[in-house]
Amino acid sequence: MAIIASRRYVKGKPSVTALPIDGVPRKDLGRGQFDWIGLAEPDAAELQAVATQFELHPLAVEDALNPQQLPKVEVYPRHLFIVARTASMDEGETISYGQTALFLSRDFLITVRFGSNRAHNALRDRLESDAQRLAEGPDFVAHAILDFIVDGFQPLIDKLEDAVQTMEERAIHTFPEQSTIRRIFRLRRQLRRFERVVGPMEEVCDRLARTVLPFIDNSAQVWFRDVQDHMHRTLARMRGLKETLASIVETASLLEAHRQGEMTRKLAAWAAILAVPTAIAGIYGMNFDVMPELRWRYGYPLVLGVIGLICGGLWLRFRRIDWL
Repeated sequence: MAIIASRRYVKGKPSVTALPIDGVPRKDLGRGQFDWIGLAEPDAAELQAVATQFELHPLAVEDALNPQQLPKVEVYPRHLFIVARTASMDEGETISYGQTALFLSRDFLITVRFGSNRAHNALRDRLESDAQRLAEGPDFVAHAILDFIVDGFQPLIDKLEDAVQTMEERAIHTFPEQSTIRRIFRLRRQLRRFERVVGPMEEVCDRLARTVLPFIDNSAQVWFRDVQDHMHRTLARMRGLKETLASIVETASLLEAHRQGEMTRKLAAWAAILAVPTAIAGIYGMNFDVMPELRWRYGYPLVLGVIGLICGGLWLRFRRIDWL
């Protein structure tokens, strides 16, 4: 069976470290006791055994087996059903998604994990080291799991920020190559999908933090507000990255147009300067017998001097207006 851990806690300390999952409906536990069952990639039969033992609603079980659900919170008679999405990025800058479903009741918490490579073992060990906090019940553990999931988005956002910052700095100096432009649009698609898939978790956290729900104590809602704040900052960073990616090509185009404008002005200035000797030489190259200073000894140096003076004057003028 795909059970990673199945433990019973009494006053925050494990009393049963391998709770049997036999499909037999169990009795409600007393105050200060709860079960925490963790499943990874279970099939329908395995999850059904857990569902029968803990009397889980069949609609929630069906949703837990479908790893394409959007984040949500649903209230059932014997438990809350919470769907959270996980995300990670591979070396090819492709974001892959997983799903963690939580069945939360007064005396049990069941997690069903699909597609996430971040196991809850380290989280469980950390929580078990603080019996006082763990004694607060399964709603506190549910908060810890959601916080663990949301914190897992930070390395992904950090990696994207580094990549986007590098592209932004390069775009200031040179216009992006086609491969870079394709990468920009690929990342924008990834971020849009991230917002679509993971974005609803902000609403889930808001509902858990501000709405009166069964199986969540009022004192526990402040913990869910902390998760909501983390999720809000994650989405704000993600939207900032999306806007930056959208502006990179636009900014690079403006800078490239400015560079091309400078080059065009320089070419136009030199063309104007070179037009002077070209025009004068063209005039004197015409086959007319009577032309100014044609047979004067100093005519040739004079014409060259005039050309030099005019060209020098134009050069100084263009320098003053910053065209050269």
